[in-house]
Amino acid sequence: MIDLHCHTLHSDGTDTPERLALLAEEAKLTALCLTDHDTLGGIPEFLAMQPQVKVRLLVGTELSCRFLGRSLHVLGLLVDPTDVRFQTRLDELRQRRDDRNLRMITRLGELGCPVTYEDVQAQAETPLISRVHFAKALAARGFVRRAPEAFERLIGDDCPGFVPREELSPVEATRWIREAGGVPVVAHPGRFAGGAFRWDEAMRDLQREGMEGLEAYYGEYRAAEQKYFVALGASLGMVVTGGSDYHGANKPGLRLGAGRGGLKVPDDLLDALERQQKGGTYR
Repeated sequence: MIDLHCHTLHSDGTDTPERLALLAEEAKLTALCLTDHDTLGGIPEFLAMQPQVKVRLLVGTELSCRFLGRSLHVLGLLVDPTDVRFQTRLDELRQRRDDRNLRMITRLGELGCPVTYEDVQAQAETPLISRVHFAKALAARGFVRRAPEAFERLIGDDCPGFVPREELSPVEATRWIREAGGVPVVAHPGRFAGGAFRWDEAMRDLQREGMEGLEAYYGEYRAAEQKYFVALGASLGMVVTGGSDYHGANKPGLRLGAGRGGLKVPDDLLDALERQQKGGTYR
């Protein structure tokens, strides 16, 4: 089994890249792709573990796009970590994130929940700050009882404390990923705009904009969702991938490689992904 979607403390997870490689070995995975948000910062430590483990360690990232007025996450799988242009583009995305974070500090203060940038930074072990760290800071200051409540009441999408950041279009995201030698894949489509959203036509639109795959196996899908997305990928001729979306302690009960317990991503999906990588437009 493989896992092509996971996070470390370099974005919004809690484990180090080294720990993630060891967990993959314990889970007897054959391949693991690290996909931190907007960064390849943990990749050198991750790949340095390859001599110590049998599991194949692969390079990826997760970017945010704007699609139909909402945030759509896109996995860039098998990107080249030495691609200087891609690194520069990721630096630009992190600057956009930093700008959004400062605006969110102001918004929360206006809502009677003042936290400082230092409060939020104290919850992060790396320079990249996400809403997870805001949630922990809000809990630490007593504005919510637990960090998940901050997403429910304050900083989740459509909540009063949420501040959107400038996001890529799907065309931009797919081009960036493909030019970096990777394969652009729609992450957890079943979590976009609610489970009732019908993806048939939307995925065709994204395919026309350069998307090459979709995440049909996911750590929190129900069996019916997985079946639907596997069939949709096949009908469109898109590569199908899968992953747990492991975040360590930030997603309690969700295990690397196994998700909530029933996830099994077949090895042969990686073969198809690598064939797609070699046959893509920019390679």
